Amino acid sequence: MEQKQNTWKMKALIIGGVVGLAAGVIAALIFIQRAEMSQDRPKLSAGEGVKVGIGVLGVLRMISDLGTRK
Repeated sequence: MEQKQNTWKMKALIIGGVVGLAAGVIAALIFIQRAEMSQDRPKLSAGEGVKVGIGVLGVLRMISDLGTRK
């Protein structure tokens, strides 16, 4: 029984890691593409960094709420 619990946990970690990696790479590609279109080196201000961080926290909160629905 305990091995089945570890199996689904490992699958969840692997899937989450792959999805997170893919999302990060896609975000970086979009960031690079927009910088190339404007032909300027991108600059992130502290305020923009905070906005991105809050957005990521919002997504993580939505994901954590998925398992608590009844």
